[in-house]
Amino acid sequence: MPEPNAQFLLSLLLSLLVHLLSSSLPSTCHPPPRFLTPHRRSFPRPTLRQPFSRYKYDTRYFDQDLDHFSFSDAGKYSQRYLVGDEHWVGAQRRGPIFVYCGNEGDIEWFADNTGFVWEIAPLFGAMVVFPEHRYYGVSMPYGSREGAYRDATTLSFLTAEQALADFAVLITHLKSNLSAEASPVVLFGGSYGGMLAAWMRLKYPHIAIGALSSSAPILQFEDIVPPETFYDIVSNGFKRESTSCFETIKKSWEALIEEGRKENGLQKLTKMFCLCRELKNVDDLVDWLSSAYSYLAMVNYPYPSSFLMPLPGHPIREVCKRIDGCANGTSILERIFEGVSVYYNFTGDVECFKLDDDPHGMDGWNWQACTEMVMPMSTSEDTSMFPPSEYDLSSFEEWCSSLFKVKPRSTWVTTEFGGHDIVATLKKFGSNIIFANGLLDPWSGGGVLQNISDSVVALITEEGAHHIDLRAATDEDPDWLIEQRQTEVNLIKKWLDDYNQARVGAVSVM
Repeated sequence: MPEPNAQFLLSLLLSLLVHLLSSSLPSTCHPPPRFLTPHRRSFPRPTLRQPFSRYKYDTRYFDQDLDHFSFSDAGKYSQRYLVGDEHWVGAQRRGPIFVYCGNEGDIEWFADNTGFVWEIAPLFGAMVVFPEHRYYGVSMPYGSREGAYRDATTLSFLTAEQALADFAVLITHLKSNLSAEASPVVLFGGSYGGMLAAWMRLKYPHIAIGALSSSAPILQFEDIVPPETFYDIVSNGFKRESTSCFETIKKSWEALIEEGRKENGLQKLTKMFCLCRELKNVDDLVDWLSSAYSYLAMVNYPYPSSFLMPLPGHPIREVCKRIDGCANGTSILERIFEGVSVYYNFTGDVECFKLDDDPHGMDGWNWQACTEMVMPMSTSEDTSMFPPSEYDLSSFEEWCSSLFKVKPRSTWVTTEFGGHDIVATLKKFGSNIIFANGLLDPWSGGGVLQNISDSVVALITEEGAHHIDLRAATDEDPDWLIEQRQTEVNLIKKWLDDYNQARVGAVSVM
């Protein structure tokens, strides 16, 4: 997963958690996080966001049908896609086409952070294509973001099914224009994009010969996995570094609520956490802190990175060092600020923190989670560092109705794409899918973690984080990551060899 957020979705969760702490009543709703923004309504803009790409590609646009599943004319929209053909050996040599399934955000951001695809393209003589997901980046129906996001009617075409159809139509168009109908397509994706890659391989097997699905929680629906799984993994990431760090965070929620109740408490919290604007309620600060913990678990890479924020290697370890390393007499909340500053201000360049930014344009996930991406989430009092909260679909439905006047279809994803009895299903109907998961990634709990057949395989790494295998190679890559990527390359090579051998066999028979 990806990806993989959480704007209003986490706002609902954390508002309820705050209510729990302030009223001592059990919370009954725990909505799903977003993949890249799992814990907040928004997050601060990274301070070192590069405005240019390290990879060479052309930016192109394609007119897509707004509704692929109706014969009435709903109009079209312009889909952006990136094409890198520097290493493509051409149609006559059946040069492969590597397609990354765009996530819930700006496609240039994902292209810049998916170095693995660019790096292996020369090995295979492959073209690289990054299509942008509809309603994200600049691929906006109705001419603008405001028009696309106006209401439930204009947002109704923002679905995974429509996005997959976009990819299928675009790939078919590209191959036709290039006279490359015989060129095999391999799909890639991380987080939500990884879910799309796996689903597309199953839904459109004639379009793509295989898919690398990294950090893709395709089982995070209905009652397939326990709802507390995500937040337990986040919590375990901190607990394994330091029990005292885990306990400090666990105690901090009550301390935060108590401080907010005091006279001038919000002003004091504003100053303590260096906020740019005066805090209006504790919920926003709870969101901000909680999001950092989930982000840190997702990008707990063994080397420095700047995917979401500029961070050191093993960032959770650094957070806990700062929390535990404060002088005696330091309050819980002061310790928390020291720790969370690793995520929000590791460079030391930020003068104050904003609580309402969305630098990568992922707001559309709010709609998707309120319609079909309904992922039950809860927290456990015993195993989580977050306040206890139970998942309640009815409360979530009320929240979504108040925002969009829609009712979530909690069983639609498993109806459309499957999920229950996944082993038997994929063993019979699936082939050529790699499910890659790192167990430090909280989304791994909703992933496929066992081999299903010779060609539907699970690559599991104990120390891996959120789609780390798709990131660019570095000199600091551990041996296990190098080995994982080589295994992925070998499997993709086998898919391509089998495809080409089948093509030769088909010609000889004719």
